[in-house]
Amino acid sequence: MGMMMDMMQAMPEASTSGMDMAMMQECMEACSAVSMTATMCADADMGEDMATCSAMCANMADVATATMRMMMRPMGYDSAVMHAMMTACMTMGEACAAECRMHAEMHEHCRICAMACEAMVETCRKAMASMSMA
Repeated sequence: MGMMMDMMQAMPEASTSGMDMAMMQECMEACSAVSMTATMCADADMGEDMATCSAMCANMADVATATMRMMMRPMGYDSAVMHAMMTACMTMGEACAAECRMHAEMHEHCRICAMACEAMVETCRKAMASMSMA
């Protein structure tokens, strides 16, 4: 974590972007965790005849990865775009968590994915509250 925070603070536009770097770091880590858990959940679902959950998790992984990668580029920061992207990520996270929660008692991978999505939504919500909308 220390190296990533050092990198974020070393970015030329980091201090002027309106992004709270510590909060963004937490959000990026939560998005990364969801990207991994949702990818693995989608893969596990394929063998379980759970096409909807598998597709939802695959989409979640893609949205989380795209959001995380945008946060890693403060030079291209646009508050309205970042707000929209994080809102989409949180909406997808809520939908994916709800889908996985339906299978959580039968499938441990769905329970873990739902928990990761819920944590990411909360972390993104906090990061959005810290963003400057200038």
